[in-house]
Formats: sequence, C-alpha cells, structure tokens
Amino acid sequence: MTPYPHPIIAREGWLFLGLAIAIALAVQFAAGPAWAFPLWLVALFVLQFFRDPARPVTADPAAVVAPADGRVIAIEAIDDPYAARPALKISVFMNVFNVHSNRAPVDGVVERVEYFPGKFFNADLDKASEANERNAVLIRASNGALVTCVQVAGLIARRILCYVASGATLAKGQRFGFIRFGSRVDVYLPPDACPEVVIGDKAKAGVTVLARFAAATVDAPGPNSEARP
Repeated sequence: MTPYPHPIIAREGWLFLGLAIAIALAVQFAAGPAWAFPLWLVALFVLQFFRDPARPVTADPAAVVAPADGRVIAIEAIDDPYAARPALKISVFMNVFNVHSNRAPVDGVVERVEYFPGKFFNADLDKASEANERNAVLIRASNGALVTCVQVAGLIARRILCYVASGATLAKGQRFGFIRFGSRVDVYLPPDACPEVVIGDKAKAGVTVLARFAAATVDAPGPNSEARP
C-alpha cells in the first residue's frame, strides 16, 4: 500500500464538507446570513471532524504508537480473541472531536483482516470490544511479534473503513483506515510489552507511544530475517 499523502482534510470528508458548504451558501444567498449561520456551524464541525494532520513518527523499533487519537480507557492482561493468545490490551476511545484517521502501530506485514458485524453500544464500554461491529487487522511486526489492531464502531459511528488486506506492508504511523463519528481502537500486544501510558492519558495517532516491546522481542529476528552465525 502506498502511504496516503496527508492533506489538511481526510479524503473521506471531501463529499461531506462539500455538501455542508454548498447548503450553507445556498441558504445564505436565499435567506441571508442569519438563517445560514447554524449551517456554517455544521460545516465547521464537519471540517474539524475530518481534519487529517501529518504526524512525526518515532523510529524507535521498540515503540508501539497509538493507532488513533483519543483517551486511553483500558490497559489489561487479557486473551486476544483474534489470535488465540495471551496479550496486553490497550484501548483508545475517540470522541467526535478527535482526528479519526487510524494509523499502523508498528512496522510490519498484515497477516489477516477480519470483519465482524455487531451492535453499536457506546464504545467507551468494555463490552464494545467484542459485541460491537469491528474490524481486526493482525500485523506481524518487523521484529516477529504479533500485533492485533481492532477498529471498533461506537454508538454514533456506523462506518468502519479499512484500506489494507492480507500481505500489505505497513510502516509505523502509516494511515490504514478511518472510523466515522466516535469509536475506539483496541491494540493487543505480546504480554511482556511494557505500557508507556496510563488510563486517562490523551493519545495522538502515530505520535504517542502506547507501549514498548520487551528487549528480547526487539532483538529477536523477524520472520523474514536471514539466519546469522
């Protein structure tokens, strides 16, 4: 997948923003600015929702970066239901005022992408992780570790977009998807990964380091590495 160039506005928002501005302009010309004012507020909301700023990404091979903007709502040892293994789960909740582009937490290759239909509970609730509509992306990191990144729909979010498939190569911080109007992203890491955030912390996709791989994991050869004497 070619890294998506980062304009000021995410491509998912071009249609919505164009419609909002066109309607506001039409009402302003037909009825005056007072009538159009609420519609300009709607257009401003659409503009801020679909903003997609470029982000600097750490080159630290041990760092796992946030796949989404938002608030850290869970850090727990749990079984990864998508890879059937013990894991450390870190969850980030996005409200409607956060940037909603999703970015790869690690360098690696996508092993599997699975979509699951489901409910639309408030994404802040624990049960949303396994009850809501969701899309799981399993990434084999360059150091050989398995990282599961799950896009979860929320109470308002009704559209999960994922632009990668099995075999795609992702760079840390690369944009791979989008979720419209509030949701969460769960990241399942090896159980010996060390969290770098606490519950309540604010995260920025591609920037905030959620956790670091254990030294043994970082030093381990990846699945495509050549054997060394």
